[in-house]
Amino acid sequence: MAKSKKQWIWAKAKPSKVPDLLKRGLSVKANALIEEHIRPEHVKPPPKNPRFNYIEDIFTKWRGRHFYFMAKYASPAPNSISPFFEVGFARLEFIGDNRFDLAYFRHTGKWWPVFSGLTVDEALNLVRSEGLFNP
Repeated sequence: MAKSKKQWIWAKAKPSKVPDLLKRGLSVKANALIEEHIRPEHVKPPPKNPRFNYIEDIFTKWRGRHFYFMAKYASPAPNSISPFFEVGFARLEFIGDNRFDLAYFRHTGKWWPVFSGLTVDEALNLVRSEGLFNP
């Protein structure tokens, strides 16, 4: 009977800090994308007799090495827990060398990476063009 060998492998650690210049550049480009394409398509005036949740605003935020596209929903139902809630719909994770992984938020409550090793412009193009990254 053959004995299995255990082996250690080297895995490159993900960087913990995003360069400030890259952070600012991504924020500016993403906010321009939101203003020009995402907000006009997805943020509509509130309904006259709202019964269901609707998108009130779309914005971005940084948390560590993750950059999130967020949607703020209004919850007008009388039995709602809170009048508003926020949900991320796309996430860019900094992996180093000015590259990002792009993920969407699944119905299971987990982020699902779809594209890896993208530049800022490539990632933002996919957020704009792929329906997977819509709120």
